[in-house]
Amino acid sequence: MKSKKIFFVLCALILSIFMISTSIFAAEKEIKIGVILPLSGALAPIGKSLKEGAELAAEIVNNKHPDLNISIAKWQGIPNLGGAKLKLIFADHRGDPGWGSDQAKRLIEDEKVIGLLGCYNSSVTKTASVEAERAGLPFINPDSTSPALTKRGMKWFWRVTPHETWFTKDLFDLLDGLAKGKAGIKGISKKDLEPLAVAVENTEWGAASLAEIEKFAKERGWKIAEAIKYPHSAADLTSEARRMIASGAPTFLFAPYVADAILFVKTMKEMKASPRLVWGQDAGFVEADFYKTLGADVNGILTRDLFSAEMGKVKPVAGKLNAMYKKMTGYDFSGSSARDFVGVQVWAHVLNNAKSTKPEAIQKALNALHIPAKELIMPWKGVKFGSPFPEDTQQNELGSGVINQYQGYPDGKLHIIFPFEFATSKMIYPFPGYK
Repeated sequence: MKSKKIFFVLCALILSIFMISTSIFAAEKEIKIGVILPLSGALAPIGKSLKEGAELAAEIVNNKHPDLNISIAKWQGIPNLGGAKLKLIFADHRGDPGWGSDQAKRLIEDEKVIGLLGCYNSSVTKTASVEAERAGLPFINPDSTSPALTKRGMKWFWRVTPHETWFTKDLFDLLDGLAKGKAGIKGISKKDLEPLAVAVENTEWGAASLAEIEKFAKERGWKIAEAIKYPHSAADLTSEARRMIASGAPTFLFAPYVADAILFVKTMKEMKASPRLVWGQDAGFVEADFYKTLGADVNGILTRDLFSAEMGKVKPVAGKLNAMYKKMTGYDFSGSSARDFVGVQVWAHVLNNAKSTKPEAIQKALNALHIPAKELIMPWKGVKFGSPFPEDTQQNELGSGVINQYQGYPDGKLHIIFPFEFATSKMIYPFPGYK
């Protein structure tokens, strides 16, 4: 009798353990990550491309793609979590920091996500990441570039993309190089390129861009004639364009999102502006709506970027991934959409390394993460979080940027101009202007 009772107790215990493990296994079959992006308003075109980049990465993680020579394409889910699939829960922050914070809180409390990805706008990333910090959940930022974001000493915030300090250094390395006869162009001197005229939107990202430009200009000895801040999504930029032209500056530098970037170029054309060099701080200058709307008017414009379709010439996997993205969307990866692809890729590697969805395990895995260059679509040395600049914490220290130039539109594409050793085309100089 006693042995029978023990037997039944053991059976009940085994059944309970089985039911609990089955429940855990079932729960792990789908891992929810909250993705906060600008899906409406002026930045909706950018938000759409960011969403598409993230979705492509999740699709590759969740389904085998043997023709792609990257780890996530072989997995069919997260291997160390029983093949669990990634489920991206998207939220629209509308470009509003307060609303973005609310969306982060909703995703955490109502959707029960295990972590967050986003938010493109630095101002929204700033507020949304505070909610993740309060909740003790990981926030991976693939696409915001205000240097201040990784100088807050947060424990639950990791940034994958390089920030404005990197990109502005690239700009001044380009300017210094041009003045020394690099990029295949001879006979340019510094006096042909300065003073500089700068226009940035009056947001956290725009202000950070201007601060970095002013800092590097002072350090490198470049004069600035105009430094203009204008309202985000301005209805008219006539006075700002007129000030830049009137300054007599041969070099125009911009930090706008897509609607403002289009408006600036249209306004410059109407005013028949003829600077020698036009450079954009990525963002609006690389989105499909920018070159589709302006066509041949983008020829000769330089843009800071992180990706070019021409990366396929030096990284075959980048070419294959770009072809997949183009088949899905009708256009190439931009630096922005490629970064959100990498953001989801980082989440996949971290979850696999953590072997858990518990926040502390993910935190530990993020701090120990090292994804090698061969795994990435980007021209980076990899992903590894550290402190590459003073006061940076949990910032990818292996990132880098490129400077591309539009050549031959509407039928052409972005060509890599800088770094000079990776250039895929000779730079068009001077900028053709608008006669």
